[in-house]
Amino acid sequence: MLFDDTYQSIAGPAEGFFKDKGSKFLAYAYPVANDAEAKSYLNELHELHPKAVHHCYAYRLGADRMSYRMSDDGEPSGTAGRPILNTLYSRNVTNVLVVVVRYFGGTLLGVPGLINAYKTATEAALDAAEVVTRHYFSVYRLSFQYPQMNDVMRIVKEMDLPVREQAFEMQCTMEVEVRSTLVERFVTRAEKVEGLAVALAD
Repeated sequence: MLFDDTYQSIAGPAEGFFKDKGSKFLAYAYPVANDAEAKSYLNELHELHPKAVHHCYAYRLGADRMSYRMSDDGEPSGTAGRPILNTLYSRNVTNVLVVVVRYFGGTLLGVPGLINAYKTATEAALDAAEVVTRHYFSVYRLSFQYPQMNDVMRIVKEMDLPVREQAFEMQCTMEVEVRSTLVERFVTRAEKVEGLAVALAD
């Protein structure tokens, strides 16, 4: 198989902590699916820690190593966001946001000290997280008449497709998740069911 539709992420939020020369680094890791979710968590942490001097972060989306965002938030360039992002790469997790909130302790740490602090805090949060394997998928909307129910359900059951929602009346609808590696097979099977309309869900 040339394409693997699995990836590693985290099951839920996790926290880590690191302290150096009085400065406290609080790391928060979250599973995220898009930019909007990441921004929402960032806003929450700004409200939770209004007196922190820095809210540095990085997140990855998808398998593409180019789909990422990071911020040093006032720290010297390359000392905060990049170490956080590099830790996400080295742990091979994606669809993950890590925010490290810093409370200044009065003593400058220098560039090596900052890089180590943000890296170590990030590692602590990821160590506390449950790493899970997930799948890339597309959501398809199926529309069919009641007599086609058995044929449709056979495809859903045999291909083990998670059902997001369904409505069974004379005109039936169903939304299912189809793993990326199964899309071609799914479409081929669906085309053989007369009267079944298949479309990508919005």
